[in-house]
Amino acid sequence: MPDNSRNARPAPPPRTDAPANGAMLDGEDRLDRYARHIVLPEIGGAGQARLAASHVVVIGAGGIGSPAIQYLAGAGVGRMTIVDNDRVDASNLQRQTIFAAADIGHSKADAAARWVRGFDPAIAVTASDIRIGPDNAARIVAGADLVLDGCDNFATRLAVSDACVAAHVPLSSAAIGRFQGQIANFAGHLPNQPCYRCYVGDAFDADDCDTCAEQGVLGAFAGMAGCFGAMQGLRVLLAGVSSLGDPQWGRLHLLDGLGPALRTIRIARDPECRACAGG
Repeated sequence: MPDNSRNARPAPPPRTDAPANGAMLDGEDRLDRYARHIVLPEIGGAGQARLAASHVVVIGAGGIGSPAIQYLAGAGVGRMTIVDNDRVDASNLQRQTIFAAADIGHSKADAAARWVRGFDPAIAVTASDIRIGPDNAARIVAGADLVLDGCDNFATRLAVSDACVAAHVPLSSAAIGRFQGQIANFAGHLPNQPCYRCYVGDAFDADDCDTCAEQGVLGAFAGMAGCFGAMQGLRVLLAGVSSLGDPQWGRLHLLDGLGPALRTIRIARDPECRACAGG
């Protein structure tokens, strides 16, 4: 998974070369593409239209972000912004399936955006090869319908979460450590709902996470967590228009990759949280 806190470089302007209105459902080819979604009562035509009109910001194009981007694109999300300041390394290819050997040395954000354009040219995709932090997170998440965070350090996660609370943007968070995964949707801007900071507190506002290089990671398990994160993100986007649209705010899903097993716990809002208390 990427470490967006390292190897910072001056930020180039964002890039996009796809239609600004995203992948609408106009035309027989679009209807054919999403026919298997549309026939699902839990999604239907209204749900698919909502996905086509949605903008998702993906933080990190690594072991979690890579499959999440692929399945969000496959689901028909009309606009995506991919944020990652890292470059593709040979060691990434074991789990970051959006990349190929030819991408080694290139910007992850750019390479992921190229994959999206090749997969579906109708998706409006922007690559942001920047380091995200408290100084720019608000600008990056502004106007999004959902932020999906798959980065691997607490400082970035907390900066993104705080910005989402302030901008009233829902957050889907997915993370793994060896064979343990954690996936949850947060909406700290809503009454009585927790944010990510309610869960982890203030002790991790530093780049102090263990890395995949130190602990190891199984590519297939990273894929499980990334796909689960995409699924939970789709629940948020479909809220109010289809029965799949149950965001499950504050319910932390704990994946045990060795079991395998899944259990769910509820995160309570921290009444003293400096990000969402009083919201």
